[in-house]
Amino acid sequence: MDVDEEAPVASSTADTLVPISDDATVIDSVPISDVVASFVPTPIIPPIAPIPAISLPIPRPLAPLPPRNPVVNPRIRNGDLKSSDFNSEHEEPMPSRASKGSTQEYHISEESKQARERNEKAVQELMMKRRAAALAVPTNDSAVRAKLRCLGEPITLFGEREMERRERLRMLMAKLDSEGQLEKLMKAHEDEEGTASTLSEEPEEYIQYPFYTEGSQALLEARREIAKYSLVKAAKRLYRAKRRVDDPDEDLDAEIDYALKHASKLALECSEIGDDRPLSGCSVSHDGKTLATCSLTGVAKLWSMPGIKLVSELKGHTERATDVAFSPLGTQLATASADRTAKLWNNQGSLLTTFQGHLDRLARISFHPTGKYLGTASFDKTWRLWDVETGEELLLQEGHSRSVYGICFHPDGSLASSCGLDALARVWDLRSGRSILALEGHVKPVLGLNFSPNGYHLATGGEDNSCRIWDLRKRKCLSIIPAHSNLISQVKFEPQEGYFLITSSYDMTVKIWSARDFKPVRTLSGHEAKVTSMDVMGDGQFVASVSHDRTIKIWTSRQSEKEQEMEVDE
Repeated sequence: MDVDEEAPVASSTADTLVPISDDATVIDSVPISDVVASFVPTPIIPPIAPIPAISLPIPRPLAPLPPRNPVVNPRIRNGDLKSSDFNSEHEEPMPSRASKGSTQEYHISEESKQARERNEKAVQELMMKRRAAALAVPTNDSAVRAKLRCLGEPITLFGEREMERRERLRMLMAKLDSEGQLEKLMKAHEDEEGTASTLSEEPEEYIQYPFYTEGSQALLEARREIAKYSLVKAAKRLYRAKRRVDDPDEDLDAEIDYALKHASKLALECSEIGDDRPLSGCSVSHDGKTLATCSLTGVAKLWSMPGIKLVSELKGHTERATDVAFSPLGTQLATASADRTAKLWNNQGSLLTTFQGHLDRLARISFHPTGKYLGTASFDKTWRLWDVETGEELLLQEGHSRSVYGICFHPDGSLASSCGLDALARVWDLRSGRSILALEGHVKPVLGLNFSPNGYHLATGGEDNSCRIWDLRKRKCLSIIPAHSNLISQVKFEPQEGYFLITSSYDMTVKIWSARDFKPVRTLSGHEAKVTSMDVMGDGQFVASVSHDRTIKIWTSRQSEKEQEMEVDE
């Protein structure tokens, strides 16, 4: 049925789509279905409408380009001809932009040259840092020193720390590596070590040579004498402290309260013009009967106490005087000057000895508790120890990176302390000559320091307007006192028991602080200029201060006691 229905359709389709002409030859062997399948009808495409012509605006002519400088091509050297140059021979030459008669050339300004040099230098530094970061540098300090030694460099610099030394080695190795010399030097050093190890049958012992300067026989004798003196003094001090703790009758708090009560009553008793120029230093004798002052005129003066009457003048310095100090023996005093010398005088004003040797001006001076030695601080970055009897220089001590300004001695005589413009205070053992403690904390130069009579407290003051109390037993700062509004010129403990601390400052005041909790007790105001120095009597009954206003002022509690007695009588 299906075949019969599809046959007429196929035939009809063939009749309509394939007309056969009379001349055509029909092949009976090819069926009509194959002819219909192979025939593909041609698609009829509708005609496309013509695109209308669009009239474009005529562009305006462009402005002519400004003439450019001719491009100077570098000459081609023999052997530098490349394939691109060979191909360019067959190309048409480009017209030159410059005229034939033009002789213009490029000129580089100095600013451009400097900018180029800075750029190259920055690139070199960057590459050097990258090269240094890629190098393997030992972290052990002894290995770093050995590396520096084999490279022929100093194993340490003054004041250099471990990390700074390692960084210096890193940059040095990077520099040598960039120059191609690092491997050569290290290989040569390894060859030398190998040769030395093969030649030596037995390993040599490593001998460590101490870094010190050989001292004189006089210094050795002085160290022995200081050791004997300090041991006796320390034993007495410890015995006294132990007795105070064990004795029930001893009331330390009551004694401190009594001393602070008198200190809080200090008032101005008298004032006197000390010199024609500003005063720079003062010192009170141990018996409290004489006051010594010095000024920028280079003259030191002796005054009787407590009336401040002139006794004598000490003339001998050629430059301004910087400090004056009484000997613990009470019969001598010393002055320091900017003429690089210190002079020793008797209490009658006669010159005994001149200490010469410093290379720059002197700052502060101090006597050893034995009275036989004098310490001087100088701007030549050293402090020195002198024999008072012979005037011989016993010790030249370095250790500060900048000028040394202050010096003082421990009450036992075993230690010395120095401070300087490097914001550092150092504690030295006079019996061995070693620096046993470096006190770091001040952010500006340290100008004054003083040991407490208790033996374990040290006070320092400087340009950062603060006073620091250091505990030598704990090796750290015990307290920080924001003492003044200007730099602190001098600090001193009450010399008998150390119950209170006194500071003087360029803010024109002198302040008293409790040594128990370091709280303020009294402020002495009266000077009209910078207070350069002060000193306190042994029992703390009065304080003397000098200033740039050329005056000497005596502060005492006796006047207040007299006023209280008068009020009681009334």
